[in-house]
Amino acid sequence: MPVHVLRLCSVFEPAPTGSGVDGRTARYDPIGGMQNHTATLTRCLDDQGLAQTVVTSRLAGRRGRTPLGGAAVVHRTGLPVPALRQLWALDALRVVLRRRVRPVDVVHAHQGEDVATLLLARLAARRHGCPLVVTVHCSVGHTLRGRGVRTRLLRALGGAVERSALRAADAVVVLTARTAAALRGDGVPAARVATIPSGFDPALFAAAGHADVLPGAGRPRIGYVGRLAPQKRADRLVEAFGRMREPATLVVVGDGPDRARVHALAAGLPRVHLTGFVEHTAVPAVLAALDVLVLPSDYEEMGSVLTEALASGLPVVASDVGGIPEVVRDGETGLLVPPGDVAALAAALDRLAADPVLRARLAAGARARAADYAWPALAARVAAVYARVRGEAPVEVAA
Repeated sequence: MPVHVLRLCSVFEPAPTGSGVDGRTARYDPIGGMQNHTATLTRCLDDQGLAQTVVTSRLAGRRGRTPLGGAAVVHRTGLPVPALRQLWALDALRVVLRRRVRPVDVVHAHQGEDVATLLLARLAARRHGCPLVVTVHCSVGHTLRGRGVRTRLLRALGGAVERSALRAADAVVVLTARTAAALRGDGVPAARVATIPSGFDPALFAAAGHADVLPGAGRPRIGYVGRLAPQKRADRLVEAFGRMREPATLVVVGDGPDRARVHALAAGLPRVHLTGFVEHTAVPAVLAALDVLVLPSDYEEMGSVLTEALASGLPVVASDVGGIPEVVRDGETGLLVPPGDVAALAAALDRLAADPVLRARLAAGARARAADYAWPALAARVAAVYARVRGEAPVEVAA
């Protein structure tokens, strides 16, 4: 009988409608790295023969159960109200704690900024008498930044929940070596920590067409692709673009709570294309149409769009923060700038816009690095973690 994994995640790709992902769902919680990570991992492990039950929030879509792949099932729970989104975990209890015909062999929790997932996962592992694996997509104790009351409370209270849960977990998967070191400092045994980054789906990128999806947009094209969320600071990219001396075109692809601010800043600037949300299947074609990708985040565990940029052979300009430097090697696959420094960001963009030889060299470096981030191989490493916690095989230990 195949290994059965109970996957718990506050976000997962939404169930498609007849015409794809509806706009309301995209605006409720625009699809980002964690959603794509959990869905692609589930598909890859399904291809490798594992059985999986995924329990996640419904976002703005329907509550219910849908199949995925050959043997996976996705349960979407909770209320379609953004302010009450964390109540998905309470609704999920009826699914998570239910005894099953097929026993649960491993509980795998995916932690973002919603620490309720960790509490739910600990209950589930205890209920089913099986090992607990946690993937840290955003450490609230070490990665989260900001000065607001919510952020300070989340760092303090959520950080305590995080430390307790990760010390108790049978294995902890982190995306970067930086986070692995931080968690070891929190008392998580080094032998339980595995560093497995997020990645890209080679099949998705191989299927990308060659037609230009931005006809008429001048070059070089400087682009942002992702959630328009406060920590991503797409607004700073618009400000930096306005300060550029070299001619270029700015492309912003995404939706989210910062949409109005970003669009207002871009109003009146020449050569700006604002496309709104696109589904993940369209991202390879969008990236192929750009000349430079920018990620100006205030904080970032890793930034999965960066691995997709590598797969596209796309130079990157990004903030020198969090785990970004582990993906973007300064001068080799892109350029790093201090977070929050609009002048430095504008200077880096001018440098790339003016130097096609530099862009080509960085693009070649990106393609050379891409193989390290292919999802099927990364998923096999996650499966090896499952085997280790079940006593079947050794697990990779973080450096």
